[in-house]
Amino acid sequence: MKITILGAGPAGLYCGLLMKKAYPTYDITILERNPRDVTYGWGVVFSDRTLASFQRADYKTYEEISGHFVIWDAIDVHYRDATIRCGGHIIASIGRKQLLNILQRRCAELGITLKFNHEVHDVANLGDYDVLIAADGINSVVRKTYASFLKPEITPGKAKYIWLGTTKVLDAFTFIFRENEHGLFQVHAYPSSGTTSTFIVECDEQTWLHAGLDTANEATSIAYCEQLFAGDLGDAGIISNNSKWISFPTLKTENWHHNNIVLLGDAIHTAHFSIGSGTKLAMEDAIALASALEQHSNIEAALNAYEIERKPVVEIFQKAAQESQTYFETIKRYLNLDPMQFTFQLLTRSGRISYDDLRLRDPRYGDSVDRWYAQKASAELQTIGQPEHTPAPIIGQRIAPPPLFAPLQFRSLTLSNRVIAVADEYSDNTEHPSQDSQIDTGYKKYFTHLAFSGVGLVKSSFTAVSSDGRITPHTHGLYEICHAEEWQRIVEMVHAHSSAKLAIQLGHAGRRGATRLRDRALDRPLREGAWPLLSASSIPYTPVSQIPKEMDKDDLERVCDDFVRATRMADEVGFDLLQLHYAHGYLLASFLSPLTNQRTDEYGGTLEQWMRFPLAVFDAVRAVWPTHKPISVAISATDCVPEGSSVDDAVVLARTLKAHGCDIIEVLAGQTTLEGEPPYGRGFLTPLSDLIRNEASISTIVGGYLTTTNEINTILAAGRADLCILEQPIVR
Repeated sequence: MKITILGAGPAGLYCGLLMKKAYPTYDITILERNPRDVTYGWGVVFSDRTLASFQRADYKTYEEISGHFVIWDAIDVHYRDATIRCGGHIIASIGRKQLLNILQRRCAELGITLKFNHEVHDVANLGDYDVLIAADGINSVVRKTYASFLKPEITPGKAKYIWLGTTKVLDAFTFIFRENEHGLFQVHAYPSSGTTSTFIVECDEQTWLHAGLDTANEATSIAYCEQLFAGDLGDAGIISNNSKWISFPTLKTENWHHNNIVLLGDAIHTAHFSIGSGTKLAMEDAIALASALEQHSNIEAALNAYEIERKPVVEIFQKAAQESQTYFETIKRYLNLDPMQFTFQLLTRSGRISYDDLRLRDPRYGDSVDRWYAQKASAELQTIGQPEHTPAPIIGQRIAPPPLFAPLQFRSLTLSNRVIAVADEYSDNTEHPSQDSQIDTGYKKYFTHLAFSGVGLVKSSFTAVSSDGRITPHTHGLYEICHAEEWQRIVEMVHAHSSAKLAIQLGHAGRRGATRLRDRALDRPLREGAWPLLSASSIPYTPVSQIPKEMDKDDLERVCDDFVRATRMADEVGFDLLQLHYAHGYLLASFLSPLTNQRTDEYGGTLEQWMRFPLAVFDAVRAVWPTHKPISVAISATDCVPEGSSVDDAVVLARTLKAHGCDIIEVLAGQTTLEGEPPYGRGFLTPLSDLIRNEASISTIVGGYLTTTNEINTILAAGRADLCILEQPIVR
């Protein structure tokens, strides 16, 4: 077989030597446009898992590469004049030139033809080959030639970075954050060899422009960075290698091969440098491609097998890289965090490392996180003033509890821990379910079970403020004396026998209610059996397009009065926290989204006008809800459709609610329309909570199928939320 490989980077060289090793008679030629000893960049990093795959693929190469490794296991974060170290991250690095020299020698030893200074402008001039392997990088000639078949997509990053080196020898992967009059700069640095380290400087575009780096040449850029990071570099200097300020290009390619042409490495995918996986992924591509060609005699079958194996793996890394890239592009959001929390947020940014992982890797660091979080919570209780039954301060204890066990206070309400259980509505009596919005025995049992489970707060299901505000005829309500009496019996019993605090969620279903079912059916047929308890003949008809458009001021005043009445009842019943539901397409949410608010009066048109009625309801409720009791609002952070309200709107809404006296926001998403459902998955709401909490500077509640204490501790310790909803099984 005759194989031509375009590109003599790590991927091309490694793929060639693996195939030549398996089939010595193959005619393999590698073409490289640069001279033999010319390369760009500094160090290449590998994890211990990657090294194991190299060892299996070609032990001789592995032995020589590992013999030149610089190995470390710590990550240092320099932030606000503090340096925090976390160990247990075993990483090995080697100079890029050293790696290429090793691979080149191995290829020559096996009899592979290497041609340097061989520029290829036209794939048609390559001559005959059985397989063409394109390992020619982000600017791949092959990918551009066959773009209509391969369907690549390149997305430029929002930040600017420059790939530099330094003569300072580091002993850890090092993150440095420094601010000056131009803005915030950050460094990603790590050992490259025994004499140099990689030193990548990154900043947002606005900072880059303010610093005049858009017009700076290589020497000017080096001088600027040396001055900015003089305290971190000491006597060491910065060195360059054709270094330029660029934006990181994220490359995704739909199809990885076309006929007998196949791509690998940066020619087909890239992952942001902050997770250090570019060369690793490229060389693992080489292993998979060589293995596929060895196992399948048919070329098309081999290339299909290669793509099927590698594409899902690469997509996982690219997702993690995107999370990491977004974090660094929005790093200013977290500058208010304490260095300990800032570091934890950074280490867990991509979702690949969790609270439990860090405790296992470095128990000392894990304990310092727990102790910092506990001391912060204790200090906040002392600042606010501890009411009766407040847990004793944790300062001075030998063993600090995990973050989820830290107390939390809003106004006069003190929660013993950070976990919420939601008593979703259900009935254990399907033949005779609850009538007239009263609470049946099944729900009472479930609610009290959650209260005795050890959580800090139990929240009720959606509770209607009026008869026409129910979701179904059996939705719980709080608008009749009988409703208040039922709730009061539950609240008194829980308060007498449990430390759990209780919250009630008040809402009005609006267009999503039972009386609007026929309207929804006009939009889209309901799935079979979705509403078995409803009789369509009993449902009055009102066109969907008229809600909330048709509601006049009298209607709005009546709805506001309903919320006020229910709020007064909730206080008399003894609930500790009140939550208003402004999400999921219910009545108040329908004013907040352009998908449902088509009004042309003072309640529609702009975000400020959309908020007018929901804020009026909030102000009326806040006025009658006791000032010593906290109030929460559940909002939809995004409608999950292009024309829907944006996350930026949610941040503005959260800030506005905070200014009006809201204490905590529960972050929800989607369900504004049947088409507006978000891509559900575990933890899918956490990034939205993170954004709103740290952009709007308000406490948040987050759920999203959180089922483990590890997930909750990770979210809390990183400052992505203040309370977490733990999914619990229904006990009948």
